[in-house]
Amino acid sequence: MPLLHLSFYLAFTMSALGLAFHRTHLISALLCLESMMLALYLALSAWPVTTQTPSSTLTPVLMLAFSACEAGSGLAMLVASARTHGSDHLHNLNLLQC
Repeated sequence: MPLLHLSFYLAFTMSALGLAFHRTHLISALLCLESMMLALYLALSAWPVTTQTPSSTLTPVLMLAFSACEAGSGLAMLVASARTHGSDHLHNLNLLQC
């Protein structure tokens, strides 16, 4: 396995592990999601170079657009939960109390 692929896999795996194990604040969960999206974007951008195929530039751009939408909605949820609950701790959020 090339070193470039290994670094993308490790970045994605470490972000997923961070999302799974460090779920105390909403901002840390959002940062882990953004690092997962960044690893996917870099992998999709480097894929045509490593396979020596014609440039498919639409896929990474769409991924970047979805990542920006995800970041915007995540920050909106962060602000809304901080205003209603007073903090961004995930243990304060309970879907059964809505």
